[in-house]
Amino acid sequence: MNKAFTEYTFANGKKLRNRLVLAPMTTYSSNNDLTLSKEEEIHYNARAKNFGMVIAAATAISRNAQGFQNQISIMDESYLPSMSRLATAIKKEGSVAILQLYHGGRMNMPNLYENQDIVSASAVKANRDYCVIPRALETKEVYEIINDFLNAMKLAMIAGFDGVEMHGANTYLLQQFFSPHSNQREDEFGGTVKKRLRFPLELVKRAQKLREELKRSDFIIGYRLSPEELEEPGISLDDTMVLVEELTKQKIDYIHLSLGRYNQSSLKDAENKKTVISYINDVVQNRVPIIGVGQIEDMDSINDAFESGFSLLSMGMIALSDPFVVIHLKDGLKPIKHFSEKSLIPTNIYQRMLKGVPGNKRGFTISEK
Repeated sequence: MNKAFTEYTFANGKKLRNRLVLAPMTTYSSNNDLTLSKEEEIHYNARAKNFGMVIAAATAISRNAQGFQNQISIMDESYLPSMSRLATAIKKEGSVAILQLYHGGRMNMPNLYENQDIVSASAVKANRDYCVIPRALETKEVYEIINDFLNAMKLAMIAGFDGVEMHGANTYLLQQFFSPHSNQREDEFGGTVKKRLRFPLELVKRAQKLREELKRSDFIIGYRLSPEELEEPGISLDDTMVLVEELTKQKIDYIHLSLGRYNQSSLKDAENKKTVISYINDVVQNRVPIIGVGQIEDMDSINDAFESGFSLLSMGMIALSDPFVVIHLKDGLKPIKHFSEKSLIPTNIYQRMLKGVPGNKRGFTISEK
């Protein structure tokens, strides 16, 4: 049997029925109160029928963390019924359910609600037209946000999730503390690479301690990261290797790379053709599973990605157009690259697709819903 369709067991004993993962993809489709909508529930349930693991989209851990309209949230206990519906929709179909925990920091859309407070490591505006200059967090507030993450993790356990993924990628708050562009602090959370790593590593360490205190050794704690930043100064591959080594030492359950292509090389150094996963593997040396992503859409790319050294593969765009892509691939069929009602995605994300399907150069098409 092809490796993609074989079981995978994490170090803590949690087992996946196959090695394919639904990537966390924003749907902009929560109810107005930021609870799970029926359309989102259908979206996740359909894909949970075949993926080994489903990672739910970025979920706001607090009011202050919300990055955009209609974002599912786990801000407090009032969101438990919503989150329980999401966990159930995934797990009842046999998939392992992971909730991605999110704080947008300086990337948050302004004017989302009254008295919105947009914060970051330092008062440095992101290179995006819509962004504003954030307020630099006080040292005590950083620890309060760590506690917000831990509270969200505890609520995720109560809701029935099998694990959480700390969203340290795509320029959001955890990455902002790691980045020399957004972090110009002079306290224990800024300065050297090791100090800029203090927030994410302290979060992981405390999350593992919480898991131990709650006697949930089977609960997965993953971490997602972006290997480089285009900003100057920005995160370099050398910086990321330090982060990866520290996460590996802490025995994180998995590292999920955020890549445009699973086999991409450096974004900052066009002369360097060595792939990012090769750099990661040189450091990790099979001590922690690495999840790959980016244009993994057929058996050729799946096989090549596994040969590159990934343990698990997450699928994005192709899993939106074809909710049963894993079954189709296993049966030797071509995945469906056409968006229609059969794609079972929420209306809001469908409408965004109609304005221009990302990846249409790879053969994706769409029809009016």
